[in-house]
Amino acid sequence: MSKSLGRKLFDNLKSKEFREYLMSTHFWGPVANWGIPLAALADIRKDPIIISGKMTTALCLYSTIFMRFAWMVQPRNLLLFACHMTNFTAQTVQGGRFINYHYLGGKERDQQEVASTVAPTVETKVSETKPDSPVKK
Repeated sequence: MSKSLGRKLFDNLKSKEFREYLMSTHFWGPVANWGIPLAALADIRKDPIIISGKMTTALCLYSTIFMRFAWMVQPRNLLLFACHMTNFTAQTVQGGRFINYHYLGGKERDQQEVASTVAPTVETKVSETKPDSPVKK
């Protein structure tokens, strides 16, 4: 069973149709386009202050339009569809992070967290320093 399945796959990879697919924009367009969702996925762990709300919205709309295009074009371009579905999902996550940070108190929580970790450190350093020698006039 697996031998025949493996043989079918190998024969398919050797076929003229598959080679033509690899040399088409139906393949290379989505491959080049994968840079956008990969960048969005890489940015998920970065500070939300760098997220642009306008750009995130634009990329969500862009991916929505091209998901529909990839589905409606004949033959269906499932590689392009998967690329834009991934981008839409990543941009939605980024949009949620943007809204949380700018409109739901995320910025204030970050500032309080920084203040609570910096204040004890400053107080400790101030109490450990020796007073300066008197200034001579």
